[in-house]
Amino acid sequence: MAAHEVDTEGPSDTGGRITITEIARQAGVSVPTVSRVVNGRSDVSPKTRARVEELLRRHGYRKRPTASGTGAALLDLVFNDLDSPWAVEIIRGVEEVAHAAGVGTVVSAIHGRSGDAREWMRNLRARASDGVILVTSDLEPVLHEELRILGVPLVVVDPAGSPALDAPTIGAANWSGGMAATEHLLSLGHRRIGLIAGPPRLLCSRARFDGYRAALEGAGLVVDDAVVVPGDFRPESGFAGCNTLLDLPDPPTAIFAASDQMALGAVEAMRRRGLRVPEDMSLVGFDDLPEVRWSAPPLTTIRQPLADMGKLAVRTVLRLARDEQPDSPRVELGTELVIRASTAPPAR
Repeated sequence: MAAHEVDTEGPSDTGGRITITEIARQAGVSVPTVSRVVNGRSDVSPKTRARVEELLRRHGYRKRPTASGTGAALLDLVFNDLDSPWAVEIIRGVEEVAHAAGVGTVVSAIHGRSGDAREWMRNLRARASDGVILVTSDLEPVLHEELRILGVPLVVVDPAGSPALDAPTIGAANWSGGMAATEHLLSLGHRRIGLIAGPPRLLCSRARFDGYRAALEGAGLVVDDAVVVPGDFRPESGFAGCNTLLDLPDPPTAIFAASDQMALGAVEAMRRRGLRVPEDMSLVGFDDLPEVRWSAPPLTTIRQPLADMGKLAVRTVLRLARDEQPDSPRVELGTELVIRASTAPPAR
């Protein structure tokens, strides 16, 4: 997709070169706002447009002719990794709203590596995006500062923790989801419920664990550390975690896996041992990815509105690009228990 067709430099009234970044600094607006004025876009307030146009005239800024002659809007969507159906669901939501708004999307993965993140930042500066949607908040402090200086509107989706960036965040109700999953198993009569947890550094993982614990405590039970095993949201960790639970002298009768992919790994671990879901072990996941509706058996899970999170992120970042503030700086979309065939009363 084409980036902004806009020159980043023009002649100044002092004979030097003036950058869009400098114009933005003097006008007290973001770089994308100046870019939209240069490209004749309508989504800028009259007061801001007049201020920017005055500075452009004062410095003698002239837009360089380009091949396409367009000034199409562009958003950056950045993940740690793209090797998950979870990421695909967010992309689907982002693309739906962005396409309807006539906005292009550049999708990047930085893999948690410093070099990849820096390369993405260089590309971001070059293409003058209208906004950034970060589905990760694990950026180095120096990159946080660069984003702040650039003034590019930013939204963080599913933040790992308290974001270091002063940006709106969009997440899901992970605590209530973890509680609903565990309460469902309790309602079926399960009292020894295992948990395959997500990475503890992630806010969503901690919230799901806290919801699990709250449901147990509400039923007069305490968390048994022996039936809480670590995972990383991937199928392999669900497979390993389930095997650990099954090897206990007193294994649980049900498992809450903190992601659907880990739940699918757990199903495979049980299958290899000749165990059946839910006859021998009940299982609940978290996410409601499309494939779990067709797993054997179809998975009971907590529906996380991933596509809706992507849609809201686009609407929010476009509001910021118009110099409008979101209704709330912190949004949590609701989760929902979806009961299918992987849960039943305990056999013992």
